[in-house]
Amino acid sequence: MNGNRRDLLGDAAIEVLAAAGGRGLTHRAVDTAAAVPLGTTKNYFPTRDALLRAAAERCAEQYHRTAAELMPGGTEPTDREALVGLLAGLLRNVAGPGRPRMLAYLELQAEAARRDWLATILDPIAAADFTGFARAQRAAGLPVTPQRAVAVTLALHAVIPHLLTGGTRTLAQAGLDDLDRFVRDLLDTVYPQETAPR
Repeated sequence: MNGNRRDLLGDAAIEVLAAAGGRGLTHRAVDTAAAVPLGTTKNYFPTRDALLRAAAERCAEQYHRTAAELMPGGTEPTDREALVGLLAGLLRNVAGPGRPRMLAYLELQAEAARRDWLATILDPIAAADFTGFARAQRAAGLPVTPQRAVAVTLALHAVIPHLLTGGTRTLAQAGLDDLDRFVRDLLDTVYPQETAPR
């Protein structure tokens, strides 16, 4: 039961971060979001740093769960189009059901700029993207080099704030109003078709 309550409060902390930002993250706000008696969050996470840690750890858990859902059974893309589907699906998740987690993650990253211990918790999330996306590009049969794999991952990361803010002119100008096309164009830029293995 304690584990479930801690998870509930961690999820509520993510909701608060997404809705109110880092300055809005208080024990009382988390109590309200979790619909628990006032003082409950402080019992589990006595300090603000403990609350930030709980939110960061839940973000990491949600990240791994989302990755597993999009690649059931660890299935990797077997060709270029399957890779487009996987990466576009991840971006759609960011703009849709994963939006609160990503907003909270960005708030936590800002906090981590001033808290080394928090950066240590968040670092494996981004590191997993670099490793996982490189593996997916390789599985899809693309001529992967470390530089190309990093370029794709950094481009996908750069897209996230634009998807979260949803400015229609920006999305259209960047080609983000069609995520499949955007990912296809990105891969064509990094991996021109003529360089693909025959």
